[in-house]
Amino acid sequence: MTNEKFQPIAGNVSPRFAGMPTFMRLPHVQIEETDEVDIGIIGVPWDGGTTNRPGPRHGPRQLRDLSTMIRTMHPVSRIDPFQLTNVADLGDSPINPVDVQDALKRITGFYDQVLSRDVLPMTAGGDHLVSLPVLRSLAKKHGAMGMIHFDAHTDLFDSYFDGFKYTHGTPFRRAIEEGCLDPKKVVQIGIRGTMYGTDDVDFAEEVGVRIIRIEELMDRGVEDVMNEARKIVGDSKTYISFDIDGIDPSQAPGTGTPEIGGFTSFQAQQMVRLLQGLNLVGADLVEVSPPFDSSGNTAWVGASMIFELLCVLADAVHSRKGK
Repeated sequence: MTNEKFQPIAGNVSPRFAGMPTFMRLPHVQIEETDEVDIGIIGVPWDGGTTNRPGPRHGPRQLRDLSTMIRTMHPVSRIDPFQLTNVADLGDSPINPVDVQDALKRITGFYDQVLSRDVLPMTAGGDHLVSLPVLRSLAKKHGAMGMIHFDAHTDLFDSYFDGFKYTHGTPFRRAIEEGCLDPKKVVQIGIRGTMYGTDDVDFAEEVGVRIIRIEELMDRGVEDVMNEARKIVGDSKTYISFDIDGIDPSQAPGTGTPEIGGFTSFQAQQMVRLLQGLNLVGADLVEVSPPFDSSGNTAWVGASMIFELLCVLADAVHSRKGK
Protein backbone atom coordinates (compact mmCIF):
# COMPACT_ATOMS: atom_id res chain seq x y z
CA MET A 1 0.00 0.00 0.00
CA THR A 2 1.44 3.38 -0.96
CA ASN A 3 2.03 6.06 1.61
CA GLU A 4 -0.15 9.18 1.35
CA LYS A 5 2.86 11.46 1.66
CA PHE A 6 4.04 10.27 -1.76
CA GLN A 7 0.91 11.49 -3.55
CA PRO A 8 1.31 14.41 -5.97
CA ILE A 9 -0.43 17.68 -5.10
CA ALA A 10 -3.56 17.91 -7.25
CA GLY A 11 -4.15 20.92 -9.45
CA ASN A 12 -7.62 21.38 -7.98
CA VAL A 13 -6.11 21.63 -4.49
CA SER A 14 -3.25 23.99 -5.27
CA PRO A 15 -2.80 25.68 -8.68
CA ARG A 16 -0.15 24.06 -10.87
CA PHE A 17 1.73 27.34 -11.11
CA ALA A 18 2.04 27.62 -7.32
CA GLY A 19 4.51 26.13 -4.88
CA MET A 20 8.04 24.81 -5.31
CA PRO A 21 8.33 22.84 -8.58
CA THR A 22 9.21 19.16 -8.24
CA PHE A 23 8.77 16.36 -10.73
CA MET A 24 4.99 15.88 -11.04
CA ARG A 25 4.46 17.79 -7.78
CA LEU A 26 5.84 14.88 -5.77
CA PRO A 27 7.60 15.29 -2.44
CA HIS A 28 11.30 16.10 -2.57
CA VAL A 29 13.08 13.45 -0.53
CA GLN A 30 16.74 13.48 0.50
CA ILE A 31 18.63 10.34 -0.44
CA GLU A 32 19.20 9.51 3.25
CA GLU A 33 15.41 9.43 3.77
CA THR A 34 14.40 7.07 0.96
CA ASP A 35 13.49 4.03 3.07
CA GLU A 36 9.92 4.05 1.76
CA VAL A 37 10.70 5.17 -1.80
CA ASP A 38 10.30 2.65 -4.64
CA ILE A 39 11.08 4.91 -7.61
CA GLY A 40 13.18 8.05 -7.53
CA ILE A 41 13.00 10.66 -10.28
CA ILE A 42 16.45 12.22 -10.51
CA GLY A 43 17.71 15.20 -12.47
CA VAL A 44 21.19 15.18 -14.00
CA PRO A 45 21.75 18.81 -15.10
CA TRP A 46 24.89 18.22 -17.13
CA ASP A 47 25.83 18.51 -20.80
CA GLY A 48 29.61 18.17 -20.69
CA GLY A 49 29.42 15.53 -23.42
CA THR A 50 27.66 17.78 -25.93
CA THR A 51 29.52 18.26 -29.22
CA ASN A 52 27.36 20.91 -30.89
CA ARG A 53 24.51 22.89 -29.31
CA PRO A 54 24.72 22.96 -25.48
CA GLY A 55 21.72 23.42 -23.23
CA PRO A 56 20.52 20.05 -21.80
CA ARG A 57 22.08 21.06 -18.47
CA HIS A 58 18.95 23.20 -18.13
CA GLY A 59 16.64 20.29 -18.98
CA PRO A 60 15.83 18.93 -15.49
CA ARG A 61 14.74 22.32 -14.18
CA GLN A 62 12.35 22.97 -17.06
CA LEU A 63 11.12 19.37 -17.06
CA ARG A 64 10.20 19.79 -13.39
CA ASP A 65 8.31 22.98 -14.17
CA LEU A 66 6.36 21.53 -17.10
CA SER A 67 5.66 18.27 -15.28
CA THR A 68 3.34 20.11 -12.89
CA MET A 69 0.71 19.63 -15.64
CA ILE A 70 0.82 15.83 -15.26
CA ARG A 71 -2.14 14.19 -13.55
CA THR A 72 -2.05 10.80 -11.82
CA MET A 73 -3.75 8.17 -13.98
CA HIS A 74 -2.74 6.88 -17.40
CA PRO A 75 -5.70 7.30 -19.77
CA VAL A 76 -5.20 3.99 -21.62
CA SER A 77 -3.60 1.48 -19.24
CA ARG A 78 -5.35 3.07 -16.20
CA ILE A 79 -2.07 2.69 -14.32
CA ASP A 80 -1.71 5.16 -11.46
CA PRO A 81 2.02 4.92 -10.68
CA PHE A 82 1.54 6.84 -7.44
CA GLN A 83 -0.91 4.23 -6.16
CA LEU A 84 1.18 1.25 -7.26
CA THR A 85 4.46 2.57 -5.83
CA ASN A 86 5.97 5.30 -3.69
CA VAL A 87 7.56 7.81 -6.06
CA ALA A 88 9.62 10.83 -5.02
CA ASP A 89 11.78 13.56 -6.53
CA LEU A 90 15.29 12.83 -5.26
CA GLY A 91 16.66 16.14 -6.51
CA ASP A 92 19.69 16.41 -8.78
CA SER A 93 22.77 14.26 -8.96
CA PRO A 94 26.05 16.01 -8.12
CA ILE A 95 27.92 17.01 -11.30
CA ASN A 96 31.03 18.91 -12.36
CA PRO A 97 30.41 21.23 -15.32
CA VAL A 98 34.14 21.68 -16.07
CA ASP A 99 35.54 18.13 -15.83
CA VAL A 100 33.98 15.24 -17.75
CA GLN A 101 35.64 12.36 -15.90
CA ASP A 102 34.96 13.85 -12.49
CA ALA A 103 31.33 14.44 -13.45
CA LEU A 104 30.94 10.81 -14.54
CA LYS A 105 32.37 9.64 -11.20
CA ARG A 106 30.11 11.94 -9.22
CA ILE A 107 27.00 10.75 -11.06
CA THR A 108 27.88 7.06 -10.64
CA GLY A 109 28.58 7.65 -6.94
CA PHE A 110 25.17 9.24 -6.45
CA TYR A 111 23.39 6.40 -8.24
CA ASP A 112 25.35 3.87 -6.16
CA GLN A 113 23.70 5.42 -3.11
CA VAL A 114 20.26 5.35 -4.75
CA LEU A 115 20.56 1.69 -5.72
CA SER A 116 21.98 0.69 -2.34
CA ARG A 117 18.62 1.76 -0.94
CA ASP A 118 16.69 -0.36 -3.48
CA VAL A 119 15.28 2.67 -5.27
CA LEU A 120 14.67 2.27 -9.01
CA PRO A 121 15.96 5.34 -10.90
CA MET A 122 14.03 7.38 -13.47
CA THR A 123 16.53 9.90 -14.82
CA ALA A 124 15.89 13.27 -16.45
CA GLY A 125 18.95 14.56 -18.29
CA GLY A 126 21.19 16.15 -19.32
CA ASP A 127 22.88 15.06 -22.54
CA HIS A 128 23.07 11.40 -23.50
CA LEU A 129 26.46 10.79 -21.93
CA VAL A 130 24.66 10.81 -18.54
CA SER A 131 23.35 7.33 -19.40
CA LEU A 132 26.86 5.88 -19.07
CA PRO A 133 27.46 6.61 -15.36
CA VAL A 134 23.91 5.50 -14.58
CA LEU A 135 24.49 2.21 -16.41
CA ARG A 136 27.82 1.76 -14.62
CA SER A 137 26.01 1.92 -11.30
CA LEU A 138 23.15 -0.34 -12.39
CA ALA A 139 25.61 -2.93 -13.76
CA LYS A 140 27.21 -3.27 -10.31
CA LYS A 141 23.84 -4.50 -9.08
CA HIS A 142 22.39 -6.29 -12.10
CA GLY A 143 25.32 -7.24 -14.34
CA ALA A 144 25.10 -6.80 -18.12
CA MET A 145 21.61 -5.60 -19.00
CA GLY A 146 19.41 -5.45 -22.05
CA MET A 147 18.37 -2.05 -23.38
CA ILE A 148 15.66 -0.59 -25.58
CA HIS A 149 16.90 2.73 -26.90
CA PHE A 150 14.73 5.31 -28.70
CA ASP A 151 16.84 7.85 -30.59
CA ALA A 152 17.77 9.41 -33.91
CA HIS A 153 21.40 8.39 -33.30
CA THR A 154 23.06 5.14 -32.25
CA ASP A 155 25.49 6.77 -29.79
CA LEU A 156 27.81 3.87 -30.58
CA PHE A 157 30.72 5.91 -31.95
CA ASP A 158 34.23 5.20 -30.70
CA SER A 159 35.60 8.73 -30.36
CA TYR A 160 35.36 12.37 -31.38
CA PHE A 161 38.09 14.96 -31.98
CA ASP A 162 41.06 12.65 -32.43
CA GLY A 163 40.47 10.13 -29.70
CA PHE A 164 38.16 11.77 -27.16
CA LYS A 165 36.03 8.82 -26.09
CA TYR A 166 33.45 10.39 -23.77
CA THR A 167 30.77 12.41 -25.57
CA HIS A 168 27.02 12.13 -26.00
CA GLY A 169 27.74 10.15 -29.16
CA THR A 170 29.74 7.38 -27.42
CA PRO A 171 27.94 6.24 -24.21
CA PHE A 172 26.61 2.91 -25.40
CA ARG A 173 29.84 1.82 -27.04
CA ARG A 174 31.58 2.44 -23.72
CA ALA A 175 28.76 0.68 -21.84
CA ILE A 176 29.10 -2.41 -24.05
CA GLU A 177 32.90 -2.43 -23.78
CA GLU A 178 32.67 -2.14 -19.99
CA GLY A 179 30.16 -4.99 -19.70
CA CYS A 180 27.23 -2.84 -18.57
CA LEU A 181 25.12 -3.86 -21.56
CA ASP A 182 24.71 -7.20 -23.32
CA PRO A 183 24.89 -6.09 -26.98
CA LYS A 184 22.82 -9.04 -28.17
CA LYS A 185 19.99 -7.73 -26.00
CA VAL A 186 20.20 -4.13 -27.18
CA VAL A 187 17.76 -2.71 -29.73
CA GLN A 188 17.82 0.85 -31.07
CA ILE A 189 14.70 2.34 -32.63
CA GLY A 190 14.27 5.42 -34.83
CA ILE A 191 17.85 5.80 -36.11
CA ARG A 192 18.23 8.25 -38.98
CA GLY A 193 20.12 11.29 -40.27
CA THR A 194 23.13 11.99 -42.45
CA MET A 195 26.41 10.25 -41.66
CA TYR A 196 30.18 10.80 -41.79
CA GLY A 197 30.74 7.07 -42.11
CA THR A 198 29.58 3.69 -40.80
CA ASP A 199 31.82 3.23 -37.74
CA ASP A 200 28.85 3.02 -35.36
CA VAL A 201 26.81 0.70 -37.58
CA ASP A 202 29.80 -1.56 -38.22
CA PHE A 203 30.38 -1.88 -34.48
CA ALA A 204 26.69 -2.68 -33.92
CA GLU A 205 26.78 -5.44 -36.53
CA GLU A 206 29.99 -6.83 -35.11
CA VAL A 207 28.70 -7.18 -31.54
CA GLY A 208 25.05 -7.96 -32.27
CA VAL A 209 23.16 -4.73 -31.54
CA ARG A 210 19.85 -4.58 -33.44
CA ILE A 211 19.36 -1.23 -35.20
CA ILE A 212 15.84 -0.43 -36.44
CA ARG A 213 16.04 2.61 -38.66
CA ILE A 214 13.12 5.01 -38.91
CA GLU A 215 12.27 3.70 -42.38
CA GLU A 216 11.81 0.19 -41.01
CA LEU A 217 9.70 1.46 -38.12
CA MET A 218 7.43 3.35 -40.51
CA ASP A 219 7.14 0.37 -42.89
CA ARG A 220 6.44 -2.23 -40.21
CA GLY A 221 4.52 -0.17 -37.70
CA VAL A 222 4.89 0.32 -33.97
CA GLU A 223 3.35 -2.92 -32.75
CA ASP A 224 5.41 -5.20 -35.00
CA VAL A 225 8.67 -3.43 -34.14
CA MET A 226 7.94 -3.45 -30.42
CA ASN A 227 7.10 -7.16 -30.53
CA GLU A 228 10.59 -7.75 -31.92
CA ALA A 229 12.16 -5.46 -29.32
CA ARG A 230 10.40 -7.36 -26.54
CA LYS A 231 11.70 -10.67 -27.91
CA ILE A 232 15.25 -9.32 -28.09
CA VAL A 233 15.37 -8.35 -24.40
CA GLY A 234 13.16 -11.22 -23.26
CA ASP A 235 12.96 -11.52 -19.48
CA SER A 236 16.42 -10.02 -18.94
CA LYS A 237 16.87 -6.99 -16.75
CA THR A 238 16.31 -4.11 -19.13
CA TYR A 239 17.11 -0.41 -19.20
CA ILE A 240 15.17 2.12 -21.29
CA SER A 241 16.90 5.15 -22.77
CA PHE A 242 14.80 7.78 -24.54
CA ASP A 243 16.47 10.64 -26.41
CA ILE A 244 13.97 13.40 -27.14
CA ASP A 245 15.51 13.81 -30.61
CA GLY A 246 13.96 10.48 -31.56
CA ILE A 247 10.75 12.48 -31.89
CA ASP A 248 10.44 14.61 -35.02
CA PRO A 249 11.72 18.18 -34.45
CA SER A 250 8.37 19.57 -35.58
CA GLN A 251 7.07 18.30 -32.22
CA ALA A 252 10.23 18.47 -30.10
CA PRO A 253 12.53 21.15 -31.53
CA GLY A 254 14.40 21.95 -28.31
CA THR A 255 17.31 19.56 -28.61
CA GLY A 256 20.96 19.76 -29.53
CA THR A 257 21.08 17.50 -32.60
CA PRO A 258 17.67 17.50 -34.30
CA GLU A 259 17.03 15.17 -37.26
CA ILE A 260 13.99 15.47 -39.53
CA GLY A 261 11.77 12.50 -40.29
CA GLY A 262 11.33 11.19 -36.76
CA PHE A 263 8.49 9.36 -35.08
CA THR A 264 5.62 11.40 -33.66
CA SER A 265 4.99 12.02 -29.99
CA PHE A 266 1.97 9.70 -30.25
CA GLN A 267 4.06 6.92 -31.77
CA ALA A 268 6.52 7.46 -28.92
CA GLN A 269 3.70 7.03 -26.43
CA GLN A 270 2.56 3.86 -28.18
CA MET A 271 6.05 2.36 -28.11
CA VAL A 272 6.64 3.10 -24.44
CA ARG A 273 3.24 1.66 -23.51
CA LEU A 274 4.29 -1.60 -25.17
CA LEU A 275 7.16 -1.91 -22.67
CA GLN A 276 4.68 -2.97 -20.00
CA GLY A 277 5.49 -6.40 -18.60
CA LEU A 278 9.23 -6.27 -19.23
CA ASN A 279 11.76 -6.68 -16.41
CA LEU A 280 12.64 -2.99 -16.21
CA VAL A 281 15.36 -1.75 -13.85
CA GLY A 282 15.61 1.92 -14.82
CA ALA A 283 15.05 4.51 -17.53
CA ASP A 284 16.16 7.92 -18.71
CA LEU A 285 14.81 10.80 -20.80
CA VAL A 286 17.61 12.97 -22.16
CA GLU A 287 18.66 15.83 -24.47
CA VAL A 288 15.85 18.31 -23.71
CA SER A 289 17.53 21.68 -24.35
CA PRO A 290 15.37 24.62 -23.19
CA PRO A 291 17.49 27.34 -24.83
CA PHE A 292 16.41 26.00 -28.23
CA ASP A 293 12.69 25.95 -27.42
CA SER A 294 11.40 29.13 -25.80
CA SER A 295 7.79 27.86 -25.89
CA GLY A 296 8.58 25.01 -23.49
CA ASN A 297 6.80 22.52 -25.76
CA THR A 298 9.79 20.17 -25.94
CA ALA A 299 9.97 19.98 -22.16
CA TRP A 300 6.22 19.31 -22.08
CA VAL A 301 6.73 16.43 -24.52
CA GLY A 302 9.63 15.24 -22.36
CA ALA A 303 7.66 15.44 -19.11
CA SER A 304 4.81 13.54 -20.74
CA MET A 305 7.21 10.82 -21.87
CA ILE A 306 8.67 10.62 -18.36
CA PHE A 307 5.13 9.91 -17.12
CA GLU A 308 4.72 7.21 -19.77
CA LEU A 309 8.01 5.65 -18.63
CA LEU A 310 7.06 6.03 -14.98
CA CYS A 311 3.87 4.06 -15.54
CA VAL A 312 5.66 1.01 -17.00
CA LEU A 313 8.39 1.26 -14.37
CA ALA A 314 5.81 1.35 -11.57
CA ASP A 315 4.04 -1.65 -13.06
CA ALA A 316 7.37 -3.55 -13.15
CA VAL A 317 8.18 -2.68 -9.52
CA HIS A 318 4.67 -3.59 -8.38
CA SER A 319 4.78 -6.91 -10.26
CA ARG A 320 8.11 -7.86 -8.68
CA LYS A 321 6.79 -6.99 -5.22
CA GLY A 322 3.79 -9.23 -5.80
CA LYS A 323 5.90 -12.29 -6.58
